[in-house]
Amino acid sequence: MTEAQVEQVLTLQHKRREPFGLLAEEMFNISQKVLEEAWAEQYSYITATIDPKVERIDQEVVRTLSRRQAWQFRILPVRYDGTEVMVCTAKAHLARALRFAYQHFGPSCYLVLADAEHLDEALAVHYPLPSVMHAGGTGGCSLAA
Repeated sequence: MTEAQVEQVLTLQHKRREPFGLLAEEMFNISQKVLEEAWAEQYSYITATIDPKVERIDQEVVRTLSRRQAWQFRILPVRYDGTEVMVCTAKAHLARALRFAYQHFGPSCYLVLADAEHLDEALAVHYPLPSVMHAGGTGGCSLAA
C-alpha cells in the first residue's frame, strides 16, 4: 500500500471504528493473505521470542488442546501468566495460530514466537504422534504445512 492509501484507511478507520485490514481489503482490494503477512511481520517485532525446549511448560494448559489441534495450528500452550495464557507458535503460522488461539482460549491469551524447528521439537515432546515417532521422525518434519 502507498502512504496515501494507508492515510485514507486510517481516516476511515477513525470514523467507522473497524479493523484496518477489513477497510484496506474493502477500499483497495488488498488480499487477506497480504494483510495477514504484514500483520504477522509487525507482530513479530513486538512479541517475545522464546525457546520452548527450555521454557517451563505447564501440563495443565497443554492438556487444553488435542494433539490434532496443536499440530494443525502449530500452537503450543506454554503456561498461565496471571489470567492470560501464553501460547507459542512460529512466525510462519502466526496469523492462523492467533485466530485459533482467540477462538479456543478467548481474548485472554497472547502469542510468543519460537524458531519453527524448536516449536516442532516441543510439539513432538508434548503432543507426540506415535505413527510418525515409530517411523523414526521427530513428529514435526513430515507435518510441516
